[in-house]
Amino acid sequence: MLDHLLTEQPNPASAAIDTVSTEAALRIINREDAKVAEAVERVIPAIARAVDAIADAMARGGRLFYIGAGTSGRLGVLDAAEIPPTFGAPPELITGIIAGGEAALSRATETSEDDPATGARDLTKSGFTARDVLVGLAASGRTPYVLGAIAEARRLSALTVGVSCTSDSELAGAAAIAITPLVGPEVIAGSTRLKSGTAQKLVLNMLSTAVCIRLGYVYGNLMVNVQPKNSKLADRARRIIAAAAEVSPERAAELLEASGGRVAVAIVMSRKGCARNEAERLLAEAGGRVSAALAE
Repeated sequence: MLDHLLTEQPNPASAAIDTVSTEAALRIINREDAKVAEAVERVIPAIARAVDAIADAMARGGRLFYIGAGTSGRLGVLDAAEIPPTFGAPPELITGIIAGGEAALSRATETSEDDPATGARDLTKSGFTARDVLVGLAASGRTPYVLGAIAEARRLSALTVGVSCTSDSELAGAAAIAITPLVGPEVIAGSTRLKSGTAQKLVLNMLSTAVCIRLGYVYGNLMVNVQPKNSKLADRARRIIAAAAEVSPERAAELLEASGGRVAVAIVMSRKGCARNEAERLLAEAGGRVSAALAE
């Protein structure tokens, strides 16, 4: 049933991996991993289409949802969880759904991936609507749980994106936008937590990061909405202000405090020579984009 899938094929490059030295085995793995970035590069046009569509949906009040099972599901939940502390985005902007729920994050429950109705039901329970975007994640491109969710999203006329690592997969055919990095057979046959998992992680990094750039959460290449909730993040916030406003670390600390802990506000205050309330007004009128606020 699965023997035709690219992700299930034996890899000639690692056929004797159990008989070589540890260092040699690691070099085999590393050489195969090097192929992943190239595979992702080949699908950048599809990723770009997805980013633009997601950003447009968010501009109209939509949100982004990831759904997957096993490794794919965990990667989606991880990416969604990292966006608020990185970009200061609201937690509900990106949601990760995994087959089996929270328990599946730390303990494998792959049997839950075989029911398409469960995927559709979990999507509905998450509050997904027609204006949202669903990204289905499945290395094999055939996971019933994910396909059920994609079918439900399509029934609602919502935008769907499918990320898989197998040619002509069911998921690629079902989704409006197909992202299919073909990384080839795994070092350990069928273990898609390896190259396929890495490829999905790279794609998710691109999707969420580029969307946040489009939404104005970045100024230059700086995370200007970082939330200084601990000492590491507070130090990062001060360094970002110092770099963006071209001020000393001491002045950056003063600006961070005067802005109420809002990095973007602090930058505008310094660059425009204005008070906090004026900086907040400029940012609000610019949709939160620092570059646009400074151009006012």
